[in-house]
Amino acid sequence: MKTIGLLGGMSWESTTSYYQAINVGINSHLGGLHSAKICLHSVDFAEIEELQRTGQWQQAGTILTQAARGLERAGADLLLICTNTMHKLAPRIEEAIGIPLLHIADATAEQLVEDGIGTVGLLGTRFTMEDDFFRERLRKKFGIGVVIPEKAARQDLHAIIFNELCHGMINPKSRTRFLDIINDLGRHGAEAVVLGCTEIALLVQQQHSRVPLYDTTAIHAAKAVSLALAE
Repeated sequence: MKTIGLLGGMSWESTTSYYQAINVGINSHLGGLHSAKICLHSVDFAEIEELQRTGQWQQAGTILTQAARGLERAGADLLLICTNTMHKLAPRIEEAIGIPLLHIADATAEQLVEDGIGTVGLLGTRFTMEDDFFRERLRKKFGIGVVIPEKAARQDLHAIIFNELCHGMINPKSRTRFLDIINDLGRHGAEAVVLGCTEIALLVQQQHSRVPLYDTTAIHAAKAVSLALAE
């Protein structure tokens, strides 16, 4: 079994989902008392969030690159960045390490392609929805069309993620807002909706929506399990 490196803490609420999903996945394959071999570096999210908010992506990249190198030195055989937003810095991090980086958009897109989904709605932080690093990867590498919510909806989603979900707060009114946005994306051509923030699945699951939902956290974790067990 390979050792999985987790670059987490962004936020720690979703990193716990990764840890649980990966361990459950390994145990379901191997049984008994088996669990995953994991190295975890959990950052102080307050520092990262300030750098995001003020546009200091270069400095954020320095922090995450150093952490990624530390995970490699600690024995990780592959690396996961446990957040969609910070995949904005994935190319820089990937260049700095000698182990494979499992990109969250690639893992998600592979599942979408397998399921025959050609156009998706994308939910996440405003960085993920508005910047190109996630949307363009789906379009250019996998031929998947992407629809994003209107500006007011993007602002609401971003606020709910940072003000509630990153604190572990589950608000039924916020779930209703998410579902309204998901349904609107469906009316605008999305065959499915990607939950492109690792905290969203804490609030919204498939049981809440008639539109197919793709939880990037669960997909990313499952792919890591597969790679960790591969010969």
